[in-house]
Formats: sequence, structure tokens, C-alpha cells
Amino acid sequence: MKFREDSRYRQANREALISLAMYVLFFAWWYVTAYGLGSGDPGEYTYVMGLPAWFFYSCVVGYVGISILVWAVVRIFFSDVSIEDDDPAEREAR
Repeated sequence: MKFREDSRYRQANREALISLAMYVLFFAWWYVTAYGLGSGDPGEYTYVMGLPAWFFYSCVVGYVGISILVWAVVRIFFSDVSIEDDDPAEREAR
């Protein structure tokens, strides 16, 4: 009997890799904006809406941006999968 990988594992692995990539992107954005803009003399900071620019761009813009990105990625790339015992692709083949 030949072993066939369940198609749900392939989808779950794909979704996990996409999630990891989004987290790495968000962390890189946060790190670059927080430490890049916030590494100067506090007396010379610029402000956006009353917040230091480094905080506004890293925490406020980053959070809103990643929230929109997560919503879009889930709508486009993620799919519902059954948690029943048998593989849906096998069921269709029968």
C-alpha cells in the first residue's frame, strides 16, 4: 500500500509558513521603526499626533498595517478544512 499524504497537512503547512512570514515581516517593521527612529536624543524626537514618531510608526501604524494584512491573507490564502477522519481528496476519488 502506497502512503499518500493527507491534503489537509499540505494546507496547514502552507498556512503556518504564511503566518510565520507575516510575523517576521511585522517584527522587522517594528524593529526597524522603533530602534531606527528612536535611537537618537529624546530632545530631538519628532512627534506624530502627540506620540514620538518611532512609537507611532512602530506600534500604531505597524499594528494597523499588520491587522489589515492578516485579514487580507486569511481571506485570500487560508481555507476551511474538515477535521473528519478521512481525507476530502480521497472521498472525492471514490
